Amino acid sequence: MPRQKVRDRAKGVPDEKKIRFTSSILPRWARILDALLPVPYLRGVSTGDFQEALCALLGADAPNLSPSAITRLTAGWQAEYDRWQRRDLSARRYVYICADGVYLQARMEPVAECMLVVRGATPEGKKEPLGFQVRVRESAQSWRELLVDLKARGLAVEPELAVGDGALGFWKAMDEVLPGTRHQRC
Repeated sequence: MPRQKVRDRAKGVPDEKKIRFTSSILPRWARILDALLPVPYLRGVSTGDFQEALCALLGADAPNLSPSAITRLTAGWQAEYDRWQRRDLSARRYVYICADGVYLQARMEPVAECMLVVRGATPEGKKEPLGFQVRVRESAQSWRELLVDLKARGLAVEPELAVGDGALGFWKAMDEVLPGTRHQRC
């Protein structure tokens, strides 16, 4: 019995003539829904307006998500984020870390919030997000809180190098929390 094709890679065949896989079980919009749902939420779309936003993004066949369904989903995202923020880092070693403060106005507040982000690179070269916190600005105290949290979760071996921009608060906090780590400006 011949194996069914799910993607046609035939050369010289126009795209419109190629065989395309379409699931009869999983609608087209369902594959991207998981990745798409947080975007309107982060942009400040209220739970009651999600249906209209999804129709604009996915077309008339968009799923009907009630405000209570959106509330359940956001609670799930929050729980997942909380688990991620508490995860144990003691089994990992990071050769270097990169830090940056990203200013955002996701919910259209009058003052932009600053997301402090720290990523680490393992000896194998794999880059991983270590932590982030939302603060008002990139102060030494804000960076200190994030770095102390990383140490409390098991970052026992200091990275050899920290890479960051000219934010003086980060470098001051580094000297206090991870004094053996060398500095490099990006």
